[in-house]
Amino acid sequence: MLVSLFLMGSSFAAPQLAIQSASQTIVEGGADGTTRGVNRVLGGIISYAKWPGERPGAARTMCIVGDPRLTDRIAPAVAGGPTISVRRMTAAGVTGGGNCDIIFLGQMPVADRQRLIAWVRGRPVLTITDDDPNCSFGAMFCLSGRTGSVSFSVNLDAIGRGTLRVDPRVLKIGSDGGGR
Repeated sequence: MLVSLFLMGSSFAAPQLAIQSASQTIVEGGADGTTRGVNRVLGGIISYAKWPGERPGAARTMCIVGDPRLTDRIAPAVAGGPTISVRRMTAAGVTGGGNCDIIFLGQMPVADRQRLIAWVRGRPVLTITDDDPNCSFGAMFCLSGRTGSVSFSVNLDAIGRGTLRVDPRVLKIGSDGGGR
């Protein structure tokens, strides 16, 4: 990433992050519709991630840290793909050997979020949050919800720092019904 420093008087402009907005998935009304929409989008995102040395159909573990904003019933399913087990953990539990393939970052103290994002760099861990509307805190994917839809943004810089490979077709999830 090129970093340019622009001096205007006494203020500095921050470098632009490479953030790509993606399509949205329309959901049925109410909490159940939002939960289904979130899980459909999560399953789609996971289906486009490839871990180094991945065995086809290998089970994946999603660790939820903090309190998710969109739903507390996270249970992504990948059509024709791996089983995703979900467990709640603390930031210390994750960095202390939680064996997480995917980390879902809910609302949490800033220090915990920063520690997790720093710990993930260079590791094959997919990071997703629903507590970063600008997708600027370092997670790879950032979900957001509005009445009747769930959408997401992609932080290309965060993906570039990791060892996972993410197929660019992930940006089409919302327009094709989620997943492949």
